[in-house]
Amino acid sequence: MPQPSELPGTYTDFWDWQMKGACRGHESAVFFHPDGERGRARLNRENKAKEVCHGCPVLEQCRDHALRVGEPYGIWGGLSESERAIILRTR
Repeated sequence: MPQPSELPGTYTDFWDWQMKGACRGHESAVFFHPDGERGRARLNRENKAKEVCHGCPVLEQCRDHALRVGEPYGIWGGLSESERAIILRTR
């Protein structure tokens, strides 16, 4: 039987960093594109999201999470879907 010191932390331990995110309180639509969004509209929305991420105290944790679990959508840790895909391909 595992000893208490060997057991994993609670599930919330993995997500507590999100409570400190600069994105809290912002509309999720800033970080996740609507179907069919392209060109300048997409670039403008992504830049707006990345501005929020820029000064975030948990930017690295957010980015690490997105890369580790392969988040398929949205701006995470200041990276878009395509930017994360490039990083993951080079690993």
